[in-house]
Amino acid sequence: MHPGQIDVNEITGYWSFLMSIDWKDPWLIGLILLHVLTTSTALLTRNNANFQVFLFLVLLTVVYFSESINEYAALNWKTFSKQQYFDSNGLFISTVFSIPILLNCMLLIGTWLYNSTQMMATLKTAQLREKVRQRNSATRTLISTDTPLKED
Repeated sequence: MHPGQIDVNEITGYWSFLMSIDWKDPWLIGLILLHVLTTSTALLTRNNANFQVFLFLVLLTVVYFSESINEYAALNWKTFSKQQYFDSNGLFISTVFSIPILLNCMLLIGTWLYNSTQMMATLKTAQLREKVRQRNSATRTLISTDTPLKED
């Protein structure tokens, strides 16, 4: 085992697992930047529903294939990483890959729910205004037909 590496038996909890990761590894920094870019894209495109649906489906597809990605990364970790992080249980890939992606999916769903409530409130306000306008119009019509004309 390399110096600085932690034996799996030394990891007693999730926090110690997180502390055992070398967060300065270039590919991990790139992955974090990818997650930040994905979150920024989700926030900046909140008014473009079609793109957000596309993004949502791509993110869910990537999470679906995370087990295959984990297996591939476990076989080829020496080409891009300093340490072998990819365990057979998938704890590492779930932590640094799938969880942030699923959080972005939750952000997208939250944005959709917020936009839906805003649209429903706007629609209801427009319906109430139209109802008031129709009542006022009907009241004016009744008033104009009920009052007799003065004859000179």
